[in-house]
Amino acid sequence: MAHLVETMAYVGSAPWHGLGNQLTENQPIDVWAKEAGMDWSIREAPVRFIAGNDAYTGSIMTFPENKVLFRSDNNAPLSVVSQRYQVVQPREILEFYRDLTEVSGFELETAGVLKGGRKIWALAKTGQSMALKGNDVTNGYILLATACDGSLATTAQFTSIRVVCNNTLAVALANGNRGVVKVPHNTSFDAQSVKKQLGISVSAWDEFMYGLKNLSERKVKSAEAQNYVWRVFNDNSNKSSSSSNERAMAKVMTLFDGGGQGSDLASAKGTVFGLLNSVTEFVDHERRAFNPDNRLDSAWFGQGAAIKQKALDEALLMIA
Repeated sequence: MAHLVETMAYVGSAPWHGLGNQLTENQPIDVWAKEAGMDWSIREAPVRFIAGNDAYTGSIMTFPENKVLFRSDNNAPLSVVSQRYQVVQPREILEFYRDLTEVSGFELETAGVLKGGRKIWALAKTGQSMALKGNDVTNGYILLATACDGSLATTAQFTSIRVVCNNTLAVALANGNRGVVKVPHNTSFDAQSVKKQLGISVSAWDEFMYGLKNLSERKVKSAEAQNYVWRVFNDNSNKSSSSSNERAMAKVMTLFDGGGQGSDLASAKGTVFGLLNSVTEFVDHERRAFNPDNRLDSAWFGQGAAIKQKALDEALLMIA
């Protein structure tokens, strides 16, 4: 399957997934829409089918409970959904950031579509950043994504990216708050309400980075590191499942033991923070995938994202 290079755009250096059209900084929303392949809309049509054994003589019937979603630019079908399904347009994903970029100092960094337009996303740098010992810098981002095939609610998510290796990690906050707002497609998407619920604030970022700082100060021994990796990749209720994950666990340990980008920095060497980043580097850069599109999709929205979340949860338990 060919990856969709023409449907992504970015500023700065090439993003970790290596795809997209490069833009200069501070481009208007209209330019982002064109270069990121988001300058089209999702249209709707009734579901029709041919009743009878003969496609030429059968009767054309409608199925009123469902509708077909398709692209306005090339009429490519996207999905069949219920009449209750409320579409979020590609332009709405970009418009979410307009006031944030024009007033609040955010910077759009990458945006585009996956799976022929079934998933749409944009990522903006918040301007929040922190360096751990050894000048190990992590920057804060807001990811907004949606899908029109039922695979993803419209989701706004705090995300962090470690500069030295471009590892991505969803930001988890205290009190069970994952730093995420999800809007189901049976309700309307209200951008301002989502921003209010998400609580885009410095305090949320500071809370997350305080946790990473504690992880960077927590030293681990080899046996403890191996136990952590086992817990991340296996279900404690079924220890026989570990055999299928042996390659993943071995690779993560190799990354932790000096093979990973930034693994020799003081913040990561022999620490829980280093363990966490070994998992995120594996998911973002090393995990098997058909192509870069699939790896990105998994790392942000799929099984890869779930692995990284479990890695963060297990890491935080080690400093609780």
